[in-house]
Amino acid sequence: MTTSHLTGKTAVVTGASSGLGRGIATALLQAGAQVVGVARDAAKLAALQEQLGERFTPVAADATDPTTTGQLMDAYRPGVLALVAGASPLSRPVQRHTWQTFSSNWEVDVKHAFGWIREALLMPLDPGSTVIAMSSGAAVKGSPLSGGYAGAKATIRFIASYAQDESERAGLGIRFLSVLPQLTPATELGEKAVAAYAARAGLDVVAYRDQLGPALTAEMAGKSFVELVTDASRSGSFMLTAGGLVPAP
Repeated sequence: MTTSHLTGKTAVVTGASSGLGRGIATALLQAGAQVVGVARDAAKLAALQEQLGERFTPVAADATDPTTTGQLMDAYRPGVLALVAGASPLSRPVQRHTWQTFSSNWEVDVKHAFGWIREALLMPLDPGSTVIAMSSGAAVKGSPLSGGYAGAKATIRFIASYAQDESERAGLGIRFLSVLPQLTPATELGEKAVAAYAARAGLDVVAYRDQLGPALTAEMAGKSFVELVTDASRSGSFMLTAGGLVPAP
């Protein structure tokens, strides 16, 4: 990817300090964008800034906070908005969850996606802007060991779709898309989930990982987000695997 695809654009990436969010922030910057990375962990953001340089602006903040959302949208008016932040679910069968653990991804993942997408419509962002919300393959396949995670991720997909309808109705020219990545052991969240599902299946982790096939990496996710941003013909929801993007069912 050359450094000219997104030159002159500002991208805001939530959940930028680790995992797929880190890969997405890195890829957008390498494609030419000025990147504002939002996450709670200031130390991880500082390390990423040291790696990426002055075109990366770290913001240590809670992406679910509406004041933070409004301030950053006003300050940067991004041409690209990548909504990747989310909570790591507690890996337990449904009967071992409390309502608080069951609903954690609604309170973080859905709340944050709703808040940023709402701001993008109300502002509104400039025509030609792109908003990509991170859902999950669990939105299609379910996730019996992660409480309300699958339902929360499905709702993020719906919110992005609703926002696209509103953008078209108002003639805003903003694209809203959602990406549903496969389960991957290449992130901290995915590694924990793989271990839990391996134990549930009575397999060791290596055997279970082999069943999953090639692992989706943060670098692959970053490349795919850049593809979506730079190809204005893309719309809707996409499954994301190690093999790339395909339209979601």
